[in-house]
Amino acid sequence: MSQSLSYRDAGVDIDAGDALVENIKPFAKRTMRPEVLGDLGGFGALVEISKKYQNPVLVSGTDGVGTKLKLAFDWDKHDTVGIDLVAMSVNDILVQGAEPLFFLDYFACGKLDVGRATDVIKGIAAGCEESGCALIGGETAEMPGMYPEGEYDLAGFAVGVVEKDRVINGRSITPGDVLLGLASNGAHSNGYSLVRKIIERDQPELDAPFDQGKTLRDAIMAPTRLYVKPILAALKQFTIKGMAHITGGGITENVPRVLPENTVAQIDAQTWTLPKLFQWLQQAGNVNTQEMYRTFNCGIGMVLIVAQEDAAAIHDFLANEGETVYRLGTIRERQGTEHQTQVA
Repeated sequence: MSQSLSYRDAGVDIDAGDALVENIKPFAKRTMRPEVLGDLGGFGALVEISKKYQNPVLVSGTDGVGTKLKLAFDWDKHDTVGIDLVAMSVNDILVQGAEPLFFLDYFACGKLDVGRATDVIKGIAAGCEESGCALIGGETAEMPGMYPEGEYDLAGFAVGVVEKDRVINGRSITPGDVLLGLASNGAHSNGYSLVRKIIERDQPELDAPFDQGKTLRDAIMAPTRLYVKPILAALKQFTIKGMAHITGGGITENVPRVLPENTVAQIDAQTWTLPKLFQWLQQAGNVNTQEMYRTFNCGIGMVLIVAQEDAAAIHDFLANEGETVYRLGTIRERQGTEHQTQVA
């Protein structure tokens, strides 16, 4: 008779998956909200909507980390990509005024390394905790033959809630409104195919001192900034007409997503200093300035559009919340079919 085979013989270790679940339970527990019903590990997660909402609307978002993961593999750094994963989704739903309620993750690999996966999901839990979002479940998929050794993929899904009459949709934006920019932590999780191409071509000294005590490697892998708590605090006191999370497509392609068709965001490039990481990327890659603006956040991770009379107060409030805030420019009338973001 032929040898008896097990799932482990086929490359799937159920015990390793169970060990991972036990490892992450204490980190997930720290993210819990009173609306969550039940514990981690069920077939589905139950969340009720807080009774503080009179007419709640659910807002959902999903994303990944992109090719920044390739650098995590190359440099064996896995403790911050989970923060990137959370930020890409919760910052997206935040721009419509939504308070993030819960987050689900998907971690897939060829062979499960429990220690590495624990580092990744600890980062996810840290991102959820920082944004007040419950990590209520997810999926760990061990699929032999699907991924190269030592590599994995990540995806995430966030759900938030906002009062129907408080949804931010940009429809009230008019010429004369002011654009405020919140500083980024670095390249966040976008443009990394170009970042990797520049590193490959330039061959820089990654661990040499680079900027404010960081190495170039540190600067490149800095996790995406989470804007949830300061902006939700601002929304309790002020009206924000529109917001744009500066992700893939950079400044020039994301701001128009919230603008009425007859308006243009006129941004003054002199209102902030291009951070050193982006200066290096532009120089090392000989990247055209406009290509920089349409690929990277260039130091601006979130753009807010507010009435002129509210701009100073919102600027000061967010600065007091720990954000670096720039007054980037104003909204004006659009001329013909010109692009809706002009940076000059």
